[in-house]
Order: sequence, then C-alpha cells, then structure tokens
Amino acid sequence: MSKETALMVIDVQVGMYMFPEEYPVFEGEQLLERINLLLAKARENETPVIFVQHNEDEEGPLATRSPGWEIHPALVQAAGDLIVQKFEPDAFHETNLQQELEARGIKKLVLTGMQTDYCVNATCWRAVDLGYEVTVVADAHSTFGQGGRTAEQIIAEHNEAFGQIAVLKETAALEF
Repeated sequence: MSKETALMVIDVQVGMYMFPEEYPVFEGEQLLERINLLLAKARENETPVIFVQHNEDEEGPLATRSPGWEIHPALVQAAGDLIVQKFEPDAFHETNLQQELEARGIKKLVLTGMQTDYCVNATCWRAVDLGYEVTVVADAHSTFGQGGRTAEQIIAEHNEAFGQIAVLKETAALEF
C-alpha cells in the first residue's frame, strides 16, 4: 500500500468487553491480537494509525471519560496516533475525521474494529460514498450475537456486503 493509506481501529474500547456473559465479543482476544499485528505492520511502514472512540451519554458503557470509554489497554497505542471522537456510528458524522484525512493526504482506509453491524458498517459505507478506497480486514472486526443471529453469522453477512463495495483481506494477507 502507499503512504496515502491509514489504518483505522474503530471503537475497540473497554466497554465493549465489559459484559462477557451477556454480550461476548466474538473471538474477542483474537480480535485484539489481530489488530495489534496490523498496528505493528502499519507502524513498520510508517502508515498513519487512527483510533476512533465512541462516546455515549453517562448511562452507557462507553460514557465519555468513563473507564469503559477508554481504548482497550491490550491495544498498542503510539505517539502520533490520531484519536477521533464520535457520537454516532458513522465515524465521519460531525467529527474532524474528514479534515484530518485530507490534511494527511489519505485516500485509502483499512478498517478494523467494533461493531461489525453498526460502526464498522456505517463508517465503511460513508468512506466509500466519500470516494475513499476501502479495505475491510475480514477477520479483524467483530460484534455480538443478536436478533436471533450469532455474531459469526452477522460478520459473514457483513463481509459479503463489504465485498461488494470494498476490498476484503485477512490480517495475515494485508501489507501496508
């Protein structure tokens, strides 16, 4: 990939892992490992890293400035990583993401994170609408089972849909 590429880690926050009995993150530990591998690959090639951090009202597990709001401590952050704050599933909606990408000359986005069917989905579609070349890392986004479907089913359905508008790659195959 080129220097016009950035790695985005969407909403991998402590609050996503707070209720493992009720809402287990599908392959949660593997997700953290895969994202850390991608972070290492990106940094080795001087690819910008963007963490997107969701903010909820004071009642939610991702309440701003609460322990659940923090980026998951298993993820390796570095000086120079951009952190974008958002309040809606779409990471572009009423945030500074678009301006930051333009300022850095970013034209291609590699997406990872949580939740497949909400924030990863909304951000992917919006990025494509805005003209970015998008790669979704097929094994580096996750969600919870819901609505009578397992997390695995939801991820597979979304990967199929993502493949219609973006490039799909596995962590091991992705190079920056």
